[in-house]
Amino acid sequence: MSNSAEARSAAFWRGKTVLVTGGTGSFGKTFARLLLDHYAVRALRIYSRDELKQYEMSSAFRDERLRFLLGDVRDKDRLFRAFEGVDVVVHAAALKQVPACEYNPIEAVKTNVLGAANVIDAAIDAGVRRVLAISTDKAVNPINIYGATKLCAEKLFIHGNAYRGERETLFSCTRYGNVLGSRGSVLPLFLQQRASGRLTITDRRMTRFWITLPEAVRFVMGRIEAMAGGEIFVPKMAAARMTDLAQAIAPGCAIDEVGIRPGEKLHEVLITEDEARHAYDCGDHFVIAPEFDWFTRAGAGRRTWRPLPEGFRYSSDAAGFASPAELQALVGRVLAGEAEPLPAAGSPNGHPAHAAHVASTA
Repeated sequence: MSNSAEARSAAFWRGKTVLVTGGTGSFGKTFARLLLDHYAVRALRIYSRDELKQYEMSSAFRDERLRFLLGDVRDKDRLFRAFEGVDVVVHAAALKQVPACEYNPIEAVKTNVLGAANVIDAAIDAGVRRVLAISTDKAVNPINIYGATKLCAEKLFIHGNAYRGERETLFSCTRYGNVLGSRGSVLPLFLQQRASGRLTITDRRMTRFWITLPEAVRFVMGRIEAMAGGEIFVPKMAAARMTDLAQAIAPGCAIDEVGIRPGEKLHEVLITEDEARHAYDCGDHFVIAPEFDWFTRAGAGRRTWRPLPEGFRYSSDAAGFASPAELQALVGRVLAGEAEPLPAAGSPNGHPAHAAHVASTA
C-alpha cells in the first residue's frame, strides 16, 4: 500500500466505532488485531453468543477500546441496542459448516437469513453508515442449505440499499473462498492426520479457491473504505487442487478418498456467466454490480471498471492452479502467523486472467 493510500485508510478509520457480528471467530480476531494495532478507532465492539470465547479474546487483547456484547443476530431487539452509535458494521456471524447446516436447515435459515434481515433493519434504524456482509463462494449456484442461505443473505443486503429509503446506510458484500488456517478449515485436520501418515480427502478431483486470514481482512477493510453500496466484491484468489494442498501440508502421506459429503461440490464458482454480464475487473478484484437503476444513478466511480468478456466464469477448476512449491511456502507462512497471499488468478504477477475465462457451454 502506498503512503497516500495508507494515509487515506488511516483517516477513514480514525475515530470510528466499529462492530463485528460473530467477532470471536477466526476472521473477527484477525480483524480486531489489525484494526486495533494499526488504526486509531474510537471503539471496536465484538458481538457474539459465546461468553467463553469473549472471555478468552478479552484476555488475549487487553485493549481498552475493545467492547464485548453478548447477543445473537436472531435477536433484533438486542441488535438495535448494540448498533447505537456505530459507524461501521462487519457482518461475519453465520452458521458455516455444510454438514451441520444440511442436518439443521431451519437453524441455518434463522441465523443466516433472518439474522441478516435483523442486521439490516437494526443498521438502518440506528443510522449505521456502512455495513459489509461476508459471503462465500458456496452462495454461487448453491447445492446445499448453507450456500442457499448465504445467497439469500446477499440478495437481502444488496436490496437493503433500496429498503433504507432516504436514510444514508450503505450495504455491500464480499464473496470469497476457503480461508486457509481458519477454524474449521482443512489445514488443522490435515495437520492432525499427518502424524498417522494418511490424509482423508472426499474426492481427488476437488479444487478450491484459497485466501489467508490476513488477506481476507485487508480485502474487507479496503472494500469498506471504497464501497458505494450495492456491490458484491470478489478478490482475485489462488486456486488449488486439494491433492496438491494435502501434499504441501503433509508431504509423502498417503491419501484416502472417502467420498463427497452431502451438499459438497467438486469445484467452486465465484462469478457465474450470468453475473459476469454485470461484473467488472477492477485490478486486484472483481465487482458484481446490482442490476437496479438506483445503482446506476449512484455512480460509484465506475469509470475505471473494465467489463468482463462474454462467457467469463470464475471457477476454481479453471482459474490457474498454485504450484506445489507455492502452496508449501504459503502453508509455512500460515503456520508461522505471517501469511501473504498467493499469486491470484488474473493478477499482474500471478496466473493469466484468461485462465478464468471458460465458455458458457462448459
